[in-house]
Amino acid sequence: MNAITRLPFLGEMEQGSDVPFHIPERAGQRRRYRTIWISDIHLGTRGCNAKMLIDFLDSVDSDTIYLVGDIIDGWRLKRRFYWPQTHNDVVWRLMKRAKRGTRVVYIPGNHDEMFRQFTGMSFGGVEIRRKAIHTTADGRKLLVLHGDEFDTIMLAHRWLAFVGDAAYTTLMRLNVVVNAVRQSMGLPYWSLSKMAKHKVKNAVSFISRFEEVVAHEAGSRGVDGVVCGHIHNAEMREIDGIDYYNDGDWVEGCTALVEHDDGQMQVLHWADEIAARTADEPAKPSARMAA
Repeated sequence: MNAITRLPFLGEMEQGSDVPFHIPERAGQRRRYRTIWISDIHLGTRGCNAKMLIDFLDSVDSDTIYLVGDIIDGWRLKRRFYWPQTHNDVVWRLMKRAKRGTRVVYIPGNHDEMFRQFTGMSFGGVEIRRKAIHTTADGRKLLVLHGDEFDTIMLAHRWLAFVGDAAYTTLMRLNVVVNAVRQSMGLPYWSLSKMAKHKVKNAVSFISRFEEVVAHEAGSRGVDGVVCGHIHNAEMREIDGIDYYNDGDWVEGCTALVEHDDGQMQVLHWADEIAARTADEPAKPSARMAA
């Protein structure tokens, strides 16, 4: 918890200050959705794609935003404090949404479980909940929760989860290096860790089993569907009559789940959105042409 108290935005919240963004908010019209779900941002780690998330937040708006856990990585911050300005920018953009009237619901996960003690409270307009029920525009009831409570590794072998987290951290560092090289070559974002996860048979089997367990639990609670995060794997599918949604993450896939005004659900892959936008932009004139 000591590492958390060092986070700069906490002091600024207490003072009620309106701190300017390190990366200014982009002006212009935003795509509007009824609801947005994002999770597994892992602020406080080098693997967090904060700049891409900032681009997303500056491009969309909604009536409600659900932060579905692992927003801040308390595990990592306890071992080594890391908090660049861009991570502050993400927090302040979310706080500004709440200030403007957007309903912001924060459901802590296993990496930010230290915030679960504040369940039922509200900070800066952000509601902290253990789980939530969301009613879509077409009348479906969706259970919203992080999902770690259904992870048998987390429940039965917590030490193994920490070992896995260490290996995952190494892969994330490689991911940063790979994408720095790709960016220097003018290539779009590509997730090394996501590719590796989908190539490992045991990982694929675990993801499928996790999805089935979560959907079954949602069905037993009498809801029509479930929205979760935790496994960093964006997905939309029906499992035994239950609508299963996973909003993905902002470390590997850089995805968000959105609800349109008619209740239709969609997963946005933001790296693809940026690549498409860049392709549509007019080419800059060369130095020779400009002369």
